[in-house]
Amino acid sequence: MLPVIIPLSRDGRAEADVKVDRSGLKILDRQECLRLLATANLGRVGITVGALPVIAPVHFGLVRDRIAFRAGIGTTLGAATRNAVVAFEVDHVDLPAGEGWSVAVTGMAREATLDELTDLADVRIPRWTEWGGDRFIVVSTDIVSGRRMPSRPSPLT
Repeated sequence: MLPVIIPLSRDGRAEADVKVDRSGLKILDRQECLRLLATANLGRVGITVGALPVIAPVHFGLVRDRIAFRAGIGTTLGAATRNAVVAFEVDHVDLPAGEGWSVAVTGMAREATLDELTDLADVRIPRWTEWGGDRFIVVSTDIVSGRRMPSRPSPLT
């Protein structure tokens, strides 16, 4: 039988209605995952190339509830994200504080529509390289999951 873990807030009080996984990580709900995604700008997209998994780093933005990033026309990333199911992951770790979070998304990737391009004008997603990335890809957030590592004293102190 697994032990019952009651997460504590920073002031030591028990957090109400908090779900944790078997590793003691706090399970984040969809809204918290989307909020965290909106605070980041560098993520990793998982695609399939030649029937093999490939992970590519991308600058991104969150537009409404969709992930958006640039891909060059004729590139492997551009081809692999054409109406394909992809994985997307973002995380943040603060080693000195001993805390962090991770958000994973699975969704359908496709080229941005004209309406989405209008929304993207305000987001300012940089190019990964200076010579590419003229096409915008959006990824739906069909499946979203996230975990937060609770803060704890550093083992080095």
